[in-house]
Amino acid sequence: MKKIRLSLAWQIFIGMILGIIVGAIFYGNSIVEDILQPVGDIFINLIKVIILPIIISTLVTGIAGLGDAKKFGKIGGKTILYFEIITTIALTIGLIAANIVQPGSGIDMDQLSEGDVSSIAETAEETEDQGIVDVIYGIFPSNIFESLSEGDILPVIFFSVIFGLGLATLGDKGKPLLNIFQIIGDTMFWVTNQIMKIAPLGVFALISVTVSQFGLASLLPLGKLVLTAYGVMIIFVVGVFGLVLKICRVSPLNLFRVLKSDIILAFSTASSEVVLPSLLKKMPKFGCPKEITSFVIPSGYSFNLDGGALYQSIAVLFVAQMYGVNMSIGFQITALLILMLTTKGLAGVPGANIAVLLATFGPLGLPVEGLAFIIGVDRFIDMGRTVVNVLGNSIAAIVISKWEGRFNAPQSEEYVRQLEKTGS
Repeated sequence: MKKIRLSLAWQIFIGMILGIIVGAIFYGNSIVEDILQPVGDIFINLIKVIILPIIISTLVTGIAGLGDAKKFGKIGGKTILYFEIITTIALTIGLIAANIVQPGSGIDMDQLSEGDVSSIAETAEETEDQGIVDVIYGIFPSNIFESLSEGDILPVIFFSVIFGLGLATLGDKGKPLLNIFQIIGDTMFWVTNQIMKIAPLGVFALISVTVSQFGLASLLPLGKLVLTAYGVMIIFVVGVFGLVLKICRVSPLNLFRVLKSDIILAFSTASSEVVLPSLLKKMPKFGCPKEITSFVIPSGYSFNLDGGALYQSIAVLFVAQMYGVNMSIGFQITALLILMLTTKGLAGVPGANIAVLLATFGPLGLPVEGLAFIIGVDRFIDMGRTVVNVLGNSIAAIVISKWEGRFNAPQSEEYVRQLEKTGS
């Protein structure tokens, strides 16, 4: 009798469905949180602890492999340009959709239960002075070990890049050290594979806790906002990402086959960090050079949050509509310009999307209290926008690889065939 073997994607999906069922059964009961929250936290922490070693090792080996600072500068410039273009498109689409659908109009605010206002105040305290200058300043570390201990990705990327460039200048003399970084990277990818074996359990725990805390009924009063956000995200993925992949002559179906387990994992955990190690491993196999992948994807975690950009533009107009604020063309252009700045470099801040909205509400004169009403559904929307962020950064690696004329299409096709053969 043939033994049935479920792929990781199916295991994670089953874990997510079971988590929804258990969370719904025990809605409002703290026993789920008491038992399963530690399980979910352990899984997330196991992923977080390997992210920075993987980023450092892959960036150093990738940049040192380029061996040319001018060549790297060219790649970096193209990457930032692409990020800005695609993020601006996302913000614009979000604003247009919010104007058409009007998700905040006609809301009976008496039906809404306010979220945790204290968490808003805490986030505001962390981010009220966060501007574009602070983001740029934060790229340059005064102490790399402090940045490592705080899990601050931007300064770690900067340090890894200049270290890799320095190592490249040593030639044969630097090869022993380069080999060490290569071994570290290979070791961490092995560790990643072992951690991913418990991903279905981690997903089950996290989803159970989320549903038991908020309940599916919490979606109903703000259902129009949730449906608008998901509708726009689907349109963006199919329309914009689909067009980008068509221009790159890459099959969206093939990319989905490669990333299906990562998509389910990102959706169910609402964390793009948990799939970062996997993306850094898979995209080079999909035909993107390692040195491009190792720079583009980690950088995208701070500068290319397409899902967040879509939602934040919708959320700004949602609150404005809810409070009857006049949304003139000038108001919306100002919102667009502010969001272009506030969406950069906040990925590592807890409650980053709330932080971005806080930084935007002040200059626009919107009441901060409006955020309290959408915090309850933020987790559910966060699941979708995390998927868009993951797809956006994966596609960015393809775009830059194509732009550099270095995308390996035959390798991409062969990798997909291998996955189909093994059923992964």
